[in-house]
Amino acid sequence: MRERLTLMLRSALYAMRGGFLVRPLLIALVFGAVGAILSFAEEYIPELDARIPEVLFPAHQDPQVALSILSGIASSIMTVVSIVFAILLMTLTLASTQFSPRILVSFVRDRATQWTLGIFLGTFSYCMAALPSVRSLPKPYVPVLTLLIAMVLALVCVGWLIFFINHISRSISVNHIVDRIAGEALLVIDQLMPYPRGSYEGSEQATPSHQGKERVIVSRKSGYVRFVDVAFLVECAKTFGVQITLDRRVGHFVPAGAPLLRVVDAGRVTLEREARLLTAIDIGPTRTLQQDVEFGVIQIVDIALRAISPAVNDPTTAINCIDQLSRIMIVWTSRAAPPSRLYAPPYVLRVVVPWISYEGLLDTAFEQIRHYAKSDIAVSLRLLRAFDDMVLAGASHKEIQSLIGRARRVVAGCELNLDKDDVLPLRRRLARLEGRLQTQLRAE
Repeated sequence: MRERLTLMLRSALYAMRGGFLVRPLLIALVFGAVGAILSFAEEYIPELDARIPEVLFPAHQDPQVALSILSGIASSIMTVVSIVFAILLMTLTLASTQFSPRILVSFVRDRATQWTLGIFLGTFSYCMAALPSVRSLPKPYVPVLTLLIAMVLALVCVGWLIFFINHISRSISVNHIVDRIAGEALLVIDQLMPYPRGSYEGSEQATPSHQGKERVIVSRKSGYVRFVDVAFLVECAKTFGVQITLDRRVGHFVPAGAPLLRVVDAGRVTLEREARLLTAIDIGPTRTLQQDVEFGVIQIVDIALRAISPAVNDPTTAINCIDQLSRIMIVWTSRAAPPSRLYAPPYVLRVVVPWISYEGLLDTAFEQIRHYAKSDIAVSLRLLRAFDDMVLAGASHKEIQSLIGRARRVVAGCELNLDKDDVLPLRRRLARLEGRLQTQLRAE
């Protein structure tokens, strides 16, 4: 039960970072609490009001002025909040239809937007919480300090609205969107693959042992694998004395009733232990960027494919997407791959976790773009430049061969759809890329 709660808490915390509910609500509650507490404290600590000079707020004893100010700020802020929500909905609709519905994840995770909603709603809550303290009977009372802070908050909201409009105008720029998605994907790589790739990578060719009774544990819900608590699985496997193999990797869809885990020496796994193992895997209706680098790549590829479609015909956007994809792949190739086989103690295999391979991520990043860019010389040229950049960034001999093979397919596809003169720049870039391999072979 504790493990299940831990996974649910992690999932909830990740969801809180993306959405227009939690952070704005918390800010509004905090501002409302401050307004109520401060207005209450002023009545019992008159020294707070005495410190406010009348030049800042002359109507120290006029409740009607205070009521007018607080109610005016509250009503005005709610009008502004309605405008902000309208702008947000328009932006989300535009981004979804023009680029890709999958990029909405990055929009709702935008902290500037969340803080904007929070500050506006918080100012409204502050004014509403302070209103009951203003009264004319039996004795006129005005919480001057509370009122002065409300006026300052109103001025802050005016400035913040200008900032928000500027921020939204920048955030719907396709370059800004693609850069933000790439940055989020790189953060996932930093978490999954924190160590640089060395000259020697340990071999993981040994196959999992099948000595013992094998038990298949099926998924109890349908959805995408979003997060795998690998450390917890290793701990469980060591405690139970079993070997665990995951059938699905992060990002894969698993229907209810389909195999999810395979346990060797299954006689040691009771129904209670089976339920405990399942708590290590978070399954949800949508993919997330908790451990799924491929999902970030897919979002960028979606934008590129829509840009090079005949209906849009925007190769510049596709080129920008290719640049960001090469940025992601260069970082990926510079890091040590996440371990797929985990041992506890050493030489005792406990858990086998599949991760997306370099070739798999390369296919996701470039194959669809290559296929649909056969008639676009500019996009095809940028694909070859991206491959060349990846080679220069320190690709291994095997990776260079893979990139050359992909580059040849780019040129072959363009030769079927473009004039010979148009293909000449592609052939020159391919020859330069093949020369990189020869140079590396001579250096070795």
